[in-house]
Parts: sequence; structure tokens; C-alpha cells
Amino acid sequence: MDVIIKRASEKDSQNVGRLFDLYRQFYSYESNINLSIDYINERIQKSESVIFFARNGENQTMGFVQLYETFGSLDLGKIIVLYDLYVAEQFRKKGVGRKLMLESHKYAKSINAKRIQLSTATNNFAGQSLYESLGYIKDKDFYTYDLEI
Repeated sequence: MDVIIKRASEKDSQNVGRLFDLYRQFYSYESNINLSIDYINERIQKSESVIFFARNGENQTMGFVQLYETFGSLDLGKIIVLYDLYVAEQFRKKGVGRKLMLESHKYAKSINAKRIQLSTATNNFAGQSLYESLGYIKDKDFYTYDLEI
């Protein structure tokens, strides 16, 4: 199966936004395709995130990864927060997620990022397996806290 990885531009917002809506549903958020498309389009327009997507030879969008650039004070440099990785159900277990991750690694190296940081659900065993196979190490020293505003 052909897997083509591209960086998303505004013209890709519809296709990536539809997958983004499925990603949100995967994490038990209510579907809202219009808001999902708008969110993706705004991130791209404002250059607030970098999104890579995978498509096949039939031009079907198979998955995406969304990256946010920030800084790590202790790292004394840029870090990438890999916030979203999603592969449509019918394309899972075909190496799509791995290819998206490897493209993320290339991008991080191209901007001289010090590291890539990500979080995943404790029950996302497929994701954990992928990340660990790529050399990611589960953090045992820090807890993550959230405060809704």
C-alpha cells in the first residue's frame, strides 16, 4: 500500500479536519465536524501548529499528526509537543502511524529541536507500543496536572 506523507496546507483543512473530528470522538468528545475543520484551518493559517497527513494512492486521507513548537527551559532550546496522532480505523496496523511519527522526527531535527514530548491515554496500548518501538521512554519522574480555565 502506498503511503504518501505531506505537510498540510489550508487546502487540506477539510480532509484533515474530518479525521480530527474522528480523533476527538476516539477520546469521547462529541462530534462537531465544522468546529474541527475550523480548528485545523486556523492552526494552519496562523502557523500555530505543523500538521502532516498520510494519504494513499486513491487520495484517501489515512491519518495525521499535529505538532506544536515550544521551548524547554531545562533543555535550553526548542521542543516539539506531539499532541495529536490519529490513523483512521481501516488503515491501522499498516505502518501509517509509524510513517507519520518518522516524518515528525525529521521535522524536529530540521528545526534543531532538542526533543519530542507526547502524552497518551493509559489505555492506548497500540500507541504506547508504537512510541516505545521508536525509542520513546515513559516518564517516571514527572506527573502531569491539568486545570480547566
